[in-house]
Amino acid sequence: MSKTAIDIIFETEDFVVVNKPAGLLSIPDRMQSAVSLKDMLIEKYGQIFTVHRIDRDTSGIIIFAKNESTHKYLSKAFEERTVEKDYRGIVLGIPPASGTVDAPISEHPVQKGLMVVHRNGKPAVTDYTLIEAYKSFSLVEFRIHTGRTHQIRVHCKNIGHPLACDELYGDGKPVLLSAIKKKFKLSKSEEEERPIVSRLALHAYRLKFTDAKGAVHECTAELPKDMRALLQQLKKLS
Repeated sequence: MSKTAIDIIFETEDFVVVNKPAGLLSIPDRMQSAVSLKDMLIEKYGQIFTVHRIDRDTSGIIIFAKNESTHKYLSKAFEERTVEKDYRGIVLGIPPASGTVDAPISEHPVQKGLMVVHRNGKPAVTDYTLIEAYKSFSLVEFRIHTGRTHQIRVHCKNIGHPLACDELYGDGKPVLLSAIKKKFKLSKSEEEERPIVSRLALHAYRLKFTDAKGAVHECTAELPKDMRALLQQLKKLS
């Protein structure tokens, strides 16, 4: 079992809210190719129920139920869109100050695992707000009103501002300091430059929901170290 510590943001006897690191599966994949966050939680709690999921390369907030009745209640809340889900991402270029992308999404007819905007797809709605613009990147907040596969990634591509390091919908290139800093020099101890961010620059930042007992919970997870480091460099250089 993985030695990764589980970063629990909040828990009750009914559910647990976790800050998932990038690179960790939310739930097991079909091939059982790697340990998932769900596997780790089952080891800790004995039983655990999937309510929703976030992409392997996306970091941030995810909630699991500890019993069947909570699972049923929370799954319904997600289905009925009463849960507020906010993400933060670093995109290429500078999008408009705010907007709504209302573009249906379906699976690519040929490429398995790839999603596309298509008129016959399932409805997908994403609101976005520009938080900070830099020379070649922007920090953007997203609120999704539907939960389609790769929704934010597909919608970012659709408006011409894909997420940084997105291998499926962007250029997939890791962000190097040498690419954004003119007089960059590699330190003597390093043989090659290490990227500041080398994974999808997307983070599930905030979740607000009402539990079965009527209590309102608002949970946030601060941006991970790699995304914070990139923003720090962009601020310095802008």
